[in-house]
Amino acid sequence: NRKFGILFLDNPIGAGFSMASSPQEIPRDELSVAKHLFIAITTFLQLNPSFKSRPLYIAGESYAGKYVPAIGYYILNKNAGQLTEHRRVNLAGIAIGNGLTDPVNQVATHASNAYFSGLINQRQKIELEKLQSEAIDLAKLGLWSQATNIRYAVMDSLQKMTGLATMFDYTKKVPYEINRVTRFLQNEVVKRALGVKESVGFHRCSDAVKNALHEDVMKSVKNMVEMVLKKKSKVLLYQGQYDLWDGVASTEAWVRTLGWEETGNFLMAERKVWKRDGKVAGYVQKWRNLSNVAVFGAGHLVPVDQPLNSQEMIENWVLDQGLFGEKDLLSNHWGTFS
Repeated sequence: NRKFGILFLDNPIGAGFSMASSPQEIPRDELSVAKHLFIAITTFLQLNPSFKSRPLYIAGESYAGKYVPAIGYYILNKNAGQLTEHRRVNLAGIAIGNGLTDPVNQVATHASNAYFSGLINQRQKIELEKLQSEAIDLAKLGLWSQATNIRYAVMDSLQKMTGLATMFDYTKKVPYEINRVTRFLQNEVVKRALGVKESVGFHRCSDAVKNALHEDVMKSVKNMVEMVLKKKSKVLLYQGQYDLWDGVASTEAWVRTLGWEETGNFLMAERKVWKRDGKVAGYVQKWRNLSNVAVFGAGHLVPVDQPLNSQEMIENWVLDQGLFGEKDLLSNHWGTFS
């Protein structure tokens, strides 16, 4: 937040500190999620009118590969409707990190990704591909719950085949220490500072939310990304190169199928080497309002693995500077790309 205001939203209802009065209140689809987020965002802007004119960028990672396009799509539709000028939301762009956005195309990549990373052999690859095809076929039939179950079976099988400490980063010897966040937010002093009741617990991952959205898992929101692009809002996709869940190959698989008039030009755009302090930081492909970044030395949780590079990536994307500038700048204050 050294250059921007930042607001964290615990989403969906039932996750983080957000509370659901009953399991039935938890959303079961992306439209419901978007409605809740829209109310949260517009209420915040009403309570803090000094932020109203600022450009809004919405970012999230992993399953927020669904939430972020959904709220972007919802805002743009609302803005185009009957909203008065003072109630419109000034959406400027969306950013998705290691996101699950178009599951049918993405689930098809796991076996090849692991095979060409040297993690499984051809027999195991064929075994995984059979499971992947089953998940895809079930999704095409609209059997969403069964399709989700088979997708989880794909990942469980890959975990057993590889014996990795975490599928979020195949180079790690131990899993991410993500429980630190939960311990911090459960601290009584922190709760008081945030205005949270002592009796309210923080749920980093909620089983109730997972169950509510079970049938949503294999559904695509690619059409929502297409709409955001067509409305000229900026879209940033970024992935850590070591992620086996929703990594680089997984993202490229669905980006190649985008129904956007500039998709062909984007796919032909040069993929540039991004360097920081003389070291490779990642690879950047950009055309018009779509940018895709593969982050070097990172897994599923890019800001955890590469915090400084992540910060500057976001700042330069928002400000249209450096590798995200309209002009082909070869260097700037924070690094070079060639």
